Amino acid sequence: MNTQSLQLSIVIPTFNEVANVQEVVRRVEAAMGATAWEIIFVDDDSPDGTANQVRELACRDPRVRCLQRVGRRGLSTACIEGMMAASGPILAVMDADLQHDESILPDMLDKLRHGCDVVIGTRYAQGGGTGDWDEKRKQMSLLATRVSHLVLKQPVSDPMSGFFMLDRRVLDECVRGLSGMGFKILLDLLATSQRKLRIGEVPYQFRTRIHGESKLDHMVMWEYGMLLADKLIGRWIPVRFLAFSIIGGVGVFVHMLILTLALKAMGMDFSHAQTGATVITMVFNFALNNSVTYRDQRLKGGAWFRGLLSFMLACSIGAIANIGIATYLFEHRTAWLPAALAGILVGAVWNYAITKIYTWGKK
Repeated sequence: MNTQSLQLSIVIPTFNEVANVQEVVRRVEAAMGATAWEIIFVDDDSPDGTANQVRELACRDPRVRCLQRVGRRGLSTACIEGMMAASGPILAVMDADLQHDESILPDMLDKLRHGCDVVIGTRYAQGGGTGDWDEKRKQMSLLATRVSHLVLKQPVSDPMSGFFMLDRRVLDECVRGLSGMGFKILLDLLATSQRKLRIGEVPYQFRTRIHGESKLDHMVMWEYGMLLADKLIGRWIPVRFLAFSIIGGVGVFVHMLILTLALKAMGMDFSHAQTGATVITMVFNFALNNSVTYRDQRLKGGAWFRGLLSFMLACSIGAIANIGIATYLFEHRTAWLPAALAGILVGAVWNYAITKIYTWGKK
């Protein structure tokens, strides 16, 4: 092991990357030469044994460390926890899938040492490229890049990059304001910084994945939208509450649709139709919130059913609060519309606050 002072900590979030761990360490070692480095693999409890593979490697190479997270998921939060656990004065983030070109790490480090606060491995500067991406993926990435300027304080060619390096002092300044949502931790950092950062860029060619599968899915754009919303309005309205409320609004339409079908198509009496519609809508709202609003804390297996019961109990109490507040205001000379809206708001805040703690907050 290199005996000089540690210069660089590389954080690599992983989920089902057992086939890539040894190779990425080998490539980093070849690229960094005499520079003293460490790698922290932050593994979200991969079922393929990624964490065990990292530990086996760490037994032979003390520069390799494993941070295994149980009961939570998310690339951005994994990067944050890895950077906070790192020891080096300079931090880098890269993927484990070998698509990031580790050979540019020395150039990125050199730019940090010569005055930059953040250095980005960019696909969109001259000399960079997106590899074998199809046209649809290229257009989606470029659109997301353009939209990102809503929250950025300065122009950056590739704010969506997952390959970057920064001075630890930048993290210390920003960490308490980070959203930690979705995949775009670099955008989160740049948008959170209260000062204009000195940004450098090093172009690279995005490579093709050899082992494993991409973690990108249909929810990526939703999570990206949640991150942007949090940066734009999060100081006034919690973005999870916004998502929770949107789903609640959709639930109203679901409730009315089921109620109409039960009354008109099935001929049920109102009390039974209303009860059925209420229960089905609660299940719908819970399932959607579990998949979307609390995607990074989603419940599975037996925890899903326990979560559903606590959600239904909380929402039942919220409904009572809704009716009570609305009735009280109406009886005290408040017009029916503002009285009803006040009841809805109180019920929504109650449901969000209680389920956040007792449904998704407990493990």
